[in-house]
Amino acid sequence: PIVPTFLYATEYEGANSSVATAQPEPAPPAPKAPLFSSLLSYSDTTTVTVPGSDSPLEVPKGMESSRPPQPPGSPPVPPRGCPEGDEFLSTENVRVGLLFASKALVQLLVNPSVGFLTNRIGYHIPMFIGFTILFLSTVMFAFSGTYTLLFLARALQGVGSSFSSVAGLGMLASVYTDDFERGSAMGIALGGLALGVLIGAPFGSIMYEFVGKSSPFLVLAFLALLDGALQLCILQPSRISPESTKATPMSTLLRDPYILVAAGALCFSNMGVAMLEPTLPIWMMQTMCSPQWQLGMAFLPASISYLIGTNLFGVLANKMGRWLCSMVGMALVGVSLLCVPLAKNIYGLIGPNGGLGFAIGMVDLSMMPIMGYLVDLRHTSAYGTVYAIADVAFCLGFAIGPSTGGAIVRALGFPWLMVIIGATNLAYAPLCWCLHSPPAREEKMAILSQECPMQPKSYMGQKALKEFPLTDDSDVEVENVE
Repeated sequence: PIVPTFLYATEYEGANSSVATAQPEPAPPAPKAPLFSSLLSYSDTTTVTVPGSDSPLEVPKGMESSRPPQPPGSPPVPPRGCPEGDEFLSTENVRVGLLFASKALVQLLVNPSVGFLTNRIGYHIPMFIGFTILFLSTVMFAFSGTYTLLFLARALQGVGSSFSSVAGLGMLASVYTDDFERGSAMGIALGGLALGVLIGAPFGSIMYEFVGKSSPFLVLAFLALLDGALQLCILQPSRISPESTKATPMSTLLRDPYILVAAGALCFSNMGVAMLEPTLPIWMMQTMCSPQWQLGMAFLPASISYLIGTNLFGVLANKMGRWLCSMVGMALVGVSLLCVPLAKNIYGLIGPNGGLGFAIGMVDLSMMPIMGYLVDLRHTSAYGTVYAIADVAFCLGFAIGPSTGGAIVRALGFPWLMVIIGATNLAYAPLCWCLHSPPAREEKMAILSQECPMQPKSYMGQKALKEFPLTDDSDVEVENVE
């Protein structure tokens, strides 16, 4: 929410203020008598008698109860509290969308390399590399004063996010080999993501308005340093610990229709909130005349409901069936997006945004364990590559969403944007039924229970639960136990 208001303040208001200071000061007001003659330039006039004068004068109707009218041809005055420059805000939709999408585009390009790297050297070193890059990009955000520098900082953030997300999800999948435990662990991890979004948008908008642009990013930089210290103490990212089994090539995984269905659900469900991030604040500025602090608070219901959904469905999705949970979630995403343009003020956004966050939590919590399960079921149990694909699906949503969303808003308007992406989610939801009973490879059938394939208690019983940090020594201990 900081970016649209920051660009508006620096580029539009800054340019107008410089033009205003360059213009000469207006001439001092004339005496009272000529003042009446300056009011006679409008056709809609009324004849009145001025006390102390024998001749009537014509003045515009309603002049006694209203401010002087604007000259013909001048732009209409916006409602009180609304920003000026509708054309600038319409153009800004595209620029802000491209700025948001730059992270996802870079992350999309880097993900395959990170997936390959984690299979070769393990998860800890890539996670620490990601922390370092994220710290640098956050500091760059704090001191960037132009659109170009903000664009570079956002792109650098994409590189760090690629290392952190792929390595983090792969590490969880390798540590928690039981399907039920893996779902619960990923629910906690995605709850951390929800907590960041929950605090980030309101915190950033409030700090920007009352403290300054650099303040929220400097706080984030401090938290990033704390995260790096925790990684050094707990994960000990100093030793190379490659996967014990050779990973399935990414080209093979991309030809698996079940993995593609799961990746598509992640892409389209997150594309909705990706389109909202750059366009909703600008739409609120134009239609609701919202102050800066409200632009971030509008995302608070979505963040809270996402946090609730990720914790609730970490266990519940495994019982009701993850395919069903994801299908219901995508349908709810579509309905929530269709309701967003109906809001007349920030309070009207509570319901749609709350439903959107809850629904995305349902989809994410279902699809992330399914991706690891599909690899165990149909391919080799090495997780860096498959979670690189999952992250690519996220990135496609967050790249296509903001970049095309701004253009659609400029061409058709914000309500039609919500109709398009909402209908897309509703149309895709039935495809999640394909994940009800995915077939297994013949050689892996022996380790699967005879119950519903989506609800095995433990399909990796031959592997013991690893402890942190994941090093070669822990692998030796596991082999000795076996």
